Amino acid sequence: MDSMATILIVEDERNLNEAYQMILQHQGHEIIAAYDGTEALKITEDVEPDLILLDLRMPQMGGVEFLKKYNLKANHPKVKVVIFSNLDTQHEIDEAYRLGAEKYMLKAWASPKELIQLVNSLLKTKKK
Repeated sequence: MDSMATILIVEDERNLNEAYQMILQHQGHEIIAAYDGTEALKITEDVEPDLILLDLRMPQMGGVEFLKKYNLKANHPKVKVVIFSNLDTQHEIDEAYRLGAEKYMLKAWASPKELIQLVNSLLKTKKK
């Protein structure tokens, strides 16, 4: 990995959020954590991350609503988005793809190694 990336983790389950932070900080990335879409939007007013790991279902503002307000395609074309979901969210996954998300990962089955591989593969293909 040549350069450290700034990764925004948007996940309301604190233990998962902290686990993702630890895994990715260990890889040398700068991590910013948010616990819902509203908090994530506030953060992105000041910071443009290279990558956003986005949970779809959160209190206050979920992932799809965040993507609609963030307006990835028009305002942040270089930012990569990976959505985390559970099995029952297919329509939300489809909507997130329409809004510019590039990958999705099943929360329950994501191992640290898979998370690292996914993040590294997306960052290698960083949009110029």
